[in-house]
Amino acid sequence: MLVYSIPMRNRFRGITVREGVLLEGPAGWGEFCAFLDYSDEECASWLACALESANDGWPAPVRSKIPVNCTVPVVTPERAYEIVAKSGCSTAKVKVADPGAPLGEDLERVTAVRDALGPSGAIRVDANMAWDVDTAVKAIRELERAAGGLEYVEQPCPSIEELAAVRRRVDVRIAADESIRRAEDPLKVAVAGAADVAVIKVAPLGGVRRALAVAEACGLPCVVSSAVETSVGMAAGLALAGALPELDFACGLGTLSLLDGDVATESLRPVDGWLPVPEHAPTPDRFASFAADEDTTTRWLARLDRVRGALERSAPGS
Repeated sequence: MLVYSIPMRNRFRGITVREGVLLEGPAGWGEFCAFLDYSDEECASWLACALESANDGWPAPVRSKIPVNCTVPVVTPERAYEIVAKSGCSTAKVKVADPGAPLGEDLERVTAVRDALGPSGAIRVDANMAWDVDTAVKAIRELERAAGGLEYVEQPCPSIEELAAVRRRVDVRIAADESIRRAEDPLKVAVAGAADVAVIKVAPLGGVRRALAVAEACGLPCVVSSAVETSVGMAAGLALAGALPELDFACGLGTLSLLDGDVATESLRPVDGWLPVPEHAPTPDRFASFAADEDTTTRWLARLDRVRGALERSAPGS
């Protein structure tokens, strides 16, 4: 078990350093990196995903490469333009609705992204549940004008009911993310009337096989997105995208650009907007450059023990 700590290029989800644990098993490496604000019970699915990668491997893919979007965090318009222009991607996901930030800043960022992509590129925005229904409707209409068209808006409001209300009032597709992955039982979340797209993340859903079952239950086109993992964890997301029966949209798996380094020499960074589907996670042969200090290591290993207990308690028949 290896505990890493990698600085982030920009603040993302309120953090400036990404931390996690790398686990080795008979099938290779897995990654456990649940965000620190998640409870042990919520983290159990993240550990299940890491153990699947390390112990069992993944289902056979039906495609060999995955189209990906670049991710634009809450940065200046100039930085947003630079990120997109350097990415090689034809789709960009733009973070909006940062706490305390005015909508005008989001509009400027989206406009800069459109300038970088050109008229044929696709723009999607992610509000991370920040808005109520009326605020969402107003913001989406303004963002759509600034972008010259939006591919979809991800999780504008917290609840399924609010998503449905927004969807009835705007012409832009609505994507559900947190409503699925943070549900008590994602297999039972009825999102068809509330969303046009399902965003699925392999770690929060418990691994590739579990996420495939969730995708089938949703009955919607799916976008596989990352949880800002290293290449070790990203490989599982690519395995999921590779195994989906259909893949209609670019996936949010180009997020290594958010990290100031990676644990693997075989880093899973997009080339011309595409990533290969790997057979297994890359070996973390550059871990020594990002090894966590003793206090961080102790904290994560203690957390891993607690989450292992939560995973065992949640197992059928326990």
